[in-house]
Amino acid sequence: MFKKVFLAAALTAASISVAQAEAVSEEVIQNSFYPYANSLPNAEGIKPGMVIDAGNVETVKAYLDPAMYQFIKNGDTTIKVGATTSFDLHASYVDATRSHAGSTKLGDQSGQIEGSVAGRPFPQEPSLDDPRAGEKLAWNYKYGYNWGDSAVIMPFYWKYRAMNTGKVERTVKFNFHFLNYTHRTQQTPVPEITPNPSGLFRGIYVQVLEPFDIKNTQLLIQRFEDDLKRDNAYLYLGFQRRVRRLSTGQVTDSFLGSDLMIEDFEGYNGRISDMEWTYKGSKNMLLPMFNHNDLTLDQETHADDDGYQVVAFGDKGGCFPQITWQLRKVYVLESDPVDPNHPISKREHYIDAQTFTIPRNITYDRKGDMWKSWLIGQSHPDHHLPQNKGTGVSIDDAFSMIDVQADHCTTGQFKGIVDPVLTPESKMTVQNLRASGA
Repeated sequence: MFKKVFLAAALTAASISVAQAEAVSEEVIQNSFYPYANSLPNAEGIKPGMVIDAGNVETVKAYLDPAMYQFIKNGDTTIKVGATTSFDLHASYVDATRSHAGSTKLGDQSGQIEGSVAGRPFPQEPSLDDPRAGEKLAWNYKYGYNWGDSAVIMPFYWKYRAMNTGKVERTVKFNFHFLNYTHRTQQTPVPEITPNPSGLFRGIYVQVLEPFDIKNTQLLIQRFEDDLKRDNAYLYLGFQRRVRRLSTGQVTDSFLGSDLMIEDFEGYNGRISDMEWTYKGSKNMLLPMFNHNDLTLDQETHADDDGYQVVAFGDKGGCFPQITWQLRKVYVLESDPVDPNHPISKREHYIDAQTFTIPRNITYDRKGDMWKSWLIGQSHPDHHLPQNKGTGVSIDDAFSMIDVQADHCTTGQFKGIVDPVLTPESKMTVQNLRASGA
């Protein structure tokens, strides 16, 4: 009897493994990367050009996340609907998915993956019947084309705002650099940078330019290809002129007094293995995605010498980017921290199904109450800086993190540039922290 049960279990496990690693059809590729090729999403009562406000928000509630619905209902903001457009990723990333997704499968435990070289690991449509569907979506995000193989935000302005008064309490000017060591598809070398003796997957380097009291504060995050290894994270404090290694808990502290944790960056900046992932279904929803050059931009502040202007902010407290929203296919994903001492109980991620960026997040505190609302607006690269045209990178273009319990927000205005020259590998070293801070 035992042998029969064991054999059945083994066969079941083998069939699941094969199913995960089976060849991916062209139909799957087309559906994953070009969801709007044959038809656009539609919803009764939602049309491009309309403005959603407190007077009509109830009629479109089903197409908004709970936080945005509440903001509009309260009269804190309104949103204008734009036409749904296709954010086609670079052909090299799609081709890499064709080549490698068929050999990709999950490991025995969360945080383990096999056969993923480059491209989208799991382009198949997720199923609520698959207990690991959420984990697969999380891997699609981690190995997604967010900022491509490398990019820089230069400059990047953060403003700390009191929501009830609109007072800007502090403005911090940064440069942010991103570099993928592995899973590269477009910028040479592909698919990885060698040598890579530490086995790094990604590096993030941050340098504060202003104000004077924190100038030259720098952050370096080195994320490993092995998801079960904890990130190396280092902080250089300009006024102390020394590098210190961050403990695990510090990535969930307020970063430089803002409303963000380091873990909040880009929608989620952590390991797959740090969370339990649950797929909650797919739906059509309004997301903050637009053409930067078609917006009414900030005419008063942060205009560059080349004429580039950042996204404007307004409405309650100046906490809301003045952008348009598109009706798009969305995957709803929940992440629950494995660590019982984590400061949150869960996040709800609203993932754009085409790009696998995370334009909307809601974070809940330990009691389960809504705590923070994350918005990161995405610009089409062909309607942004000239050098971003044709890159296939969905450009992070403005963010807002609103602490709904404290009536406070931190906003971000970007100049994102996809240019490998601006992010050399040397940026992602501890030695660079010391040299840049000297």
